[in-house]
Amino acid sequence: MLEDLSPALLLREMVRIPSVSSISNRPVMEFVKSVLQPSGWHIRELPYNDAAGVEKLNLIATPPCQRADDFSVDLAFVCHSDTVPYSAAWPHAVDPETKDGMLHGCGACDVKGFLACLLAAFASMPGSQFAATIALVLTAEEEIGCLGARRLVDAGLLRPRQVMVGEPTSLHPARAGKGYGLAEIRVQGKEAHSAHPAQGASAIYRAARLIDRIEQLAASLEKSTHHKKHHLFDPPFTTINVGTIEGGTAKNIVPGECKFLLEWRPVPGEADGMVPDAVLAIIEELHHDDPDFACKLQVIREQAGFETREGSPLVRRWIELTGRSAIGVSFGTEAPLFSKLAEDVLVVGPGDMRTAHSERECVPLEELELCVSYLRHLVMHPLDAAR
Repeated sequence: MLEDLSPALLLREMVRIPSVSSISNRPVMEFVKSVLQPSGWHIRELPYNDAAGVEKLNLIATPPCQRADDFSVDLAFVCHSDTVPYSAAWPHAVDPETKDGMLHGCGACDVKGFLACLLAAFASMPGSQFAATIALVLTAEEEIGCLGARRLVDAGLLRPRQVMVGEPTSLHPARAGKGYGLAEIRVQGKEAHSAHPAQGASAIYRAARLIDRIEQLAASLEKSTHHKKHHLFDPPFTTINVGTIEGGTAKNIVPGECKFLLEWRPVPGEADGMVPDAVLAIIEELHHDDPDFACKLQVIREQAGFETREGSPLVRRWIELTGRSAIGVSFGTEAPLFSKLAEDVLVVGPGDMRTAHSERECVPLEELELCVSYLRHLVMHPLDAAR
């Protein structure tokens, strides 16, 4: 085990371990075990192979003062172990540097910074100081769809009363998060020589008409009084995005097919399926105007948002500890999955997501130290269970 359990040192060591989602996360898990096991922590590995046959691991760790096989805990701390890919031109992606009070590197805030804080806070903490039963829950493949967390939840091993999910929030308690939806839309046309366009039908032109209507739908959600608005989010409404589009086979061929990816982020409480249902209604209208208009919508992923009540003991305690107001997060997290298991779920961590997924990724050293102190205080004092 490292003699120095400062969060900055632990984070530097973990940033040096490449852990993009396409490779095994075992090296990160082995590092975590090297920190926890000398203090007697119980470790349970939950390995599996991903779609490409690469080994991935989820991991549950509990302090030596608890039963090794009892995962019915008061509070679970959840942290994913993978990162997004990084550019080969980024010299400090896995060679972290400290500059202007910030530690820079891939995963510095998303989300190895929070993991470093967990290890620094709890690894050497005497069991007698824990006022609550806890578990550290580390997951795989969060960045490509929360796949590890889904496996863990489906396994039914973990039964927490409250859950804290690590994500960069500048230590603000995020008690609500938008959901996430993704669909592929394929628009059909009819190929022909571009010199004789009347012999065919352009799938790209048809897709353009559909995308124009989707843009109008997105604008209407901002102005509508019939759809939910939520003051914790910026923007406070369900957003829609067309992220990628491709179609056609050559410059001189009327394109026979065009496909694009449609993404939406619904606020908590928005009706399930609202966006795909609205798009299907648009498709039906376009088909009515053009009987040859052919289009298929396939939902790839649809996950509701989450919201923890304002009076939650976990929310109240974090606000008291930090003096920071509650917020909502518009980016995807594992919180909606764990909200199925727990009474209350909170998303929190050092750093700002606006730097993540880029060469600007960094985390303030001061926030690392503060986070450690807040985490220790959280588990050393029982939460007020009053409703």
